[in-house]
Order: sequence, then C-alpha cells, then structure tokens
Amino acid sequence: MCGIVGYVGNRPALSIVIDGLRRLEYRGYDSAGVAIIDNGLVKTEKKAGKLANLEKALAERSGDGIEAGVTGIGHTRWATHGGPTDRNAHPHVSVDGRVAVIHNGIIENFARLRVELEATGVEFRSDTDTECAAHLLAAEMRKLRESGAEDGPALLAEGMRRVANRLEGAFTLLAVDVEVPDAVVAARRNSPLVVGRGNGENFLASDVSAFIEHTREAIELGQDQVVLITPAGIEITGFDGTPATGTEFHIDWDASAAEKGGYEYFMLKEIAEQPQAIAETLLGRLSERGEIILDEVRLTDQDLRDVDKVFIVACGTAYHAGMVAKYAIEHWVRIPCEVELASEFRYRDPILDRSTLVIAISQSGETMDTLMAIRHAKEQKARVLAICNTNGSTIPRESDAVLYTHGGPEIAVASTKAFLTMLVACYLIGLHLAQIRGVMYADEVAAVVSRLRRTPDNLRDLLGRMEEVRALGRDLKTASTMLFIGRHVGFPVALEGALKLKELAYIHAEGFAAGELKHGPIALIDKGTPVVCVVPSPQGRGVMRDKVVSNIQEVRARGARTIVIAEEGDEDVRQFADHLIYVPHTPTLLAPLMTTVPLQILACEIASARGYDVDQPRNLAKSVTVE
Repeated sequence: MCGIVGYVGNRPALSIVIDGLRRLEYRGYDSAGVAIIDNGLVKTEKKAGKLANLEKALAERSGDGIEAGVTGIGHTRWATHGGPTDRNAHPHVSVDGRVAVIHNGIIENFARLRVELEATGVEFRSDTDTECAAHLLAAEMRKLRESGAEDGPALLAEGMRRVANRLEGAFTLLAVDVEVPDAVVAARRNSPLVVGRGNGENFLASDVSAFIEHTREAIELGQDQVVLITPAGIEITGFDGTPATGTEFHIDWDASAAEKGGYEYFMLKEIAEQPQAIAETLLGRLSERGEIILDEVRLTDQDLRDVDKVFIVACGTAYHAGMVAKYAIEHWVRIPCEVELASEFRYRDPILDRSTLVIAISQSGETMDTLMAIRHAKEQKARVLAICNTNGSTIPRESDAVLYTHGGPEIAVASTKAFLTMLVACYLIGLHLAQIRGVMYADEVAAVVSRLRRTPDNLRDLLGRMEEVRALGRDLKTASTMLFIGRHVGFPVALEGALKLKELAYIHAEGFAAGELKHGPIALIDKGTPVVCVVPSPQGRGVMRDKVVSNIQEVRARGARTIVIAEEGDEDVRQFADHLIYVPHTPTLLAPLMTTVPLQILACEIASARGYDVDQPRNLAKSVTVE
C-alpha cells in the first residue's frame, strides 16, 4: 500500500529518494517522509498530506546538510495504524537516535510488542505499529554490540533478521543506522520489495518505477528474506541467516512510460494507452499450431483436463473482470465457474480439491486478500493460475501458472488499462482451457484471437470520438446519484462503471442487473436521475437486447435521464435515449472491451469538473497490500 525507497551510493540521496517517492505517490499520499544519513546524524523530515508538503518543508531547511548525504530512505504513506498526521508519518526513529525505519504493511502483534517495549522505558511518539520496529531494531543491535559484535553492515543485517523473526503480519521494512552510514537494510514478508542494481550504487523500492531512471537491472526478493545494500554490493539472506538469492530480471519499459506524456492526468494517458496495452497482452499468445501460450506454466495439459470446477478470486476492478470471465469460461469450456471476492473466499470454507482450478487476478501481484486466498487454495491442493501485470511479484511466484498482461505501468489509482488487459487475459485463459479440454478446435481459438486483435483499432476509433462523453460528464457534475444497468456481460460493466464514479467523483453510484430493477432498486429512480444503460448487440442475442430496452423504458417512465451505450447501427434504441453513445460492433462476450471505455471517460470527466484529483482519489491507494 505504502511507497518505499532506499538508496546508497555516491550521489546525494535526497534528490534520488524524493524523485522515487514522486513516482510512487500513487501507492499512498496521506503523508511522506525521508531519513538521510549525514555527518554522523540521521536527519529526518516528514509531513502529513501529499509529497508537495514534504518538499516544501525540505526547501525551507535547505543548507542544513540533509541534501548532501549519500544514504537515505523515503516513504509515502497510506494510513493503517494511526491517522494521517505529522507524528504518524514515517520514518520513525529509535529512542537512541541511531536507527530510522520505514514500513509497508501491518505488524499484527504490534500491541504486544509495544507493551513489552514500554516496560523497558521506551516512550512512543506515534500511534503506528511501525515505531515498534525502530525500537526493536535498536534494541537488538545493542544486544549484539554488548555480546562483542562490532558496528557495521553485518551487525545491521543481523539486527534486522532478529526483528523480522519477531514480527507477525505483512511487512516490508527499510532501515538505516547512523553508525553504518554506507548501508540500507530491508526485510520482506508478504509485501513487495525490489532491488535495483546500479554501478557503485544500489536501490530499494516497492516498485521498479522508483529507480528506473537510474537502472534497468532489478532483483525481486523472495518471501522471508533480508537484503543489505551498500555501494559495493547486494547481500540477500533468509530470516534464518542462510544465504539466498532473489529473482533477477531486466525492466523492459522506460521512465517515460511512467510520465504523463502531455495529458492532464495519468488516468487520461492510461485510457489512451489501452489499444496498445491490449496489443501487448495479445502479442505472441498464439503459436504456429494455433495454441494459446501462457508465460509460465507449471501445470500439465492433463492437470487442466482434470479440472472440473473453476474459482476466480479477485478484488475491486479485477473482480469485475472475473465476472466477465465467468460468462466466457462457462460458454467456451462448459465447466462450472464461480467468481469470489478474495477478501471473503477463505472465510466461507470453499470446497476445493485437486480438480479445482483457482484463477487469481491482481494487477500488482501483491493484493493481500488475493494472496491469502490463493494460499488457502493451495493448502487445499487446488491448482492456481495467476493473471498479473507485475513481473516477479508474489502472486505469480506462488501460483502454478501465470499469464502476464504486459500492460506497462498504471499510475492512476483507478484502474483503466489494467481492467481491459485483465479481460483479455481472462479470454485467453478461457480459450486455452477450451482447447486443451477438446471443446474448441485450434481454428476456432484462432478466430476469437483474430477478433481480439482487431480490438486495438476499434478502440482507437472509439477514443477518437469521445468528446460528447466528456461534455456529458461536465454536464453531470452536480448529480448526487447515478445508476448503471446491464445484462449478461453488461452487468459487470455496469458495476465497473459505478465503481469508477464512486472512486473518482465521490458520487453515490450503484450497478444493477437490469432485470433486478423491478425487485427493489427502481424505487431509487426520481425525476432526472441519470441512469446509464449498457445495451447488448441486437445480433446473436436479440432477446437479451430487447429485455434491456424494456428496462430502459421502465426507468424513463419514472423520470430517469437515460444514457445509453449501444452498438453502432442499433438505431432503434435512439428513441429511448436522452444521450446515446455508440461503440463499435463486437461479439457479445468481448463487448466489455468497448462498452467500459465511455464509462471510464465519463467518470474521469465528472471528477475533473467537480475539482477532484483524478489520479489520487481520497482514501484509496493503488496497491492494497494489507487485509
């Protein structure tokens, strides 16, 4: 959830850390802070609010040496324990002033540790769980020195290992020590951490975007590992002290991919990138024999033939992608498919066995609810296949197979291109299962993939004529509530449209299966209530389309203002629409790739017209790495 950066080398650390935090602010913006080692002191600055507040405070203290140190750590926070205040901002410094710590995650046994520390005379200066780690690290290092160990990188690493073994929960910890000025140490459990390998300098961060300007060579740490970086090297060990290795990889996108590129918001840029993102997801997925190719498969074809039920687990936008996938998988593969909120999955004791396939969808690959769901699934011997956008992240590593979306970085908190690329990945997995199980022939799979490959061009055409949608968004800025309705795959699109509006514009919005209106929700309709209606294609499933048109008439009869999304050429719906948005013709199961896009733009424009921060909506963070 939080963004973390560490640097050690021969350049001023402050500017590198601040630049890294700027790239990571999407992970949390309740507060930000830095700790720099300079001339035998740990110099800190931290401020509640966005990074700009911290930068202003640093500018006011220019000249005191903080800008000269070559070792430092930085943090941008999404609050869990303790409110978003100056005192709760990271870093936290030990009582002896030697150690500064930053943290991403939740330390579940912090209350017990706090009582223990207070009994030794430690006075806490914050309400956070993180402060426990700072005091524990100082105490463990003091014990090591008392036993004869000398100050240095090895002592710092051993102190961190001892602390990590005492903590329960999910955490990435970074720490610096005044007496070890040329080292940063970190520990990782159930929370993201990646190392950047430089020349005479090294980096730590929760996301490679923090250091991509300086190096393309990275190492993803494994579970329960400690890493010590110095200008000269990188040393990785397990929590037990045994030497270990991480997963090395080369970053194949550049820093410009994380910049706005002339757009007012990252979200607008990412909406515009959707055609290319889909093309990247599809690239190289079909072999010469017409077979779907996944990135990593540790499952045999027979394993997949043995599957008799599929569970899809995901959260938020990824959950809506999973709902669409259910329609495709059941239609193509002809086996039962359930879609589950990852946060609820393991608590309801689902029936899983070796014949169950669990598909986990997570843009970051670090979503804690989803991670815990797949761990539960693996305990029950189920097979797990991950859909993810982040190479080397935890969920793919712990899964039996993975399909990476290759969508590139998504900075805006509200997902857009991640949603469409996850949809495409779901379609590919459905086709893969259908072919392996003999339900579809290679030429049938190739025909669907060919149709998917035409999607980028259709999307570019659609994006080129969205000005009326933007104007409509500005007109709807005073709306107090909006409803979204759809049937079949249009229902999850309605849910996604409502979610985007809630996330960005803070407007009460609800998505409904259109047939459910008469069973209660129609009572919400008042004169002028905007209702977005996702209309299926009249081709192929005309009965379903006619049902939605009937639902539109029902809400219009009660005074609703209807915003209709329909397929090009469907002129019959015009008479029922106060506002009509046409999208290119797409086969029914693939239609969400088109119908979702106007809803993304609508939500973005309404939020902008209301004066809100589109990229960083309140109370939200990009990557949810806590339960």
